[in-house]
Amino acid sequence: MAIVAMARDGVASVSVCDNGPGLAPEMMTNLFDAFFTSKPGRSGLGLSISRTIVEAHSGKLTAPNNPDGGATFHFTIPLAKGRRLKPF
Repeated sequence: MAIVAMARDGVASVSVCDNGPGLAPEMMTNLFDAFFTSKPGRSGLGLSISRTIVEAHSGKLTAPNNPDGGATFHFTIPLAKGRRLKPF
């Protein structure tokens, strides 16, 4: 897994990449829906809540599959005026 964060042109950008099997194509349309889950015994709220929070801050959350396997969850949000992203 890799985590990359950067800021450019007033936008913070964060990506979390893995090298697992990726996301099944049939899951992509419902991935961010409330109560959608591919795992038994889970609530299916995490990605829905995450997207709601990001969009409430004028951002965008996506989850494309990587060409070489795995997926990347990526979000962007505008930085507050005059703010810079601090490194981890």
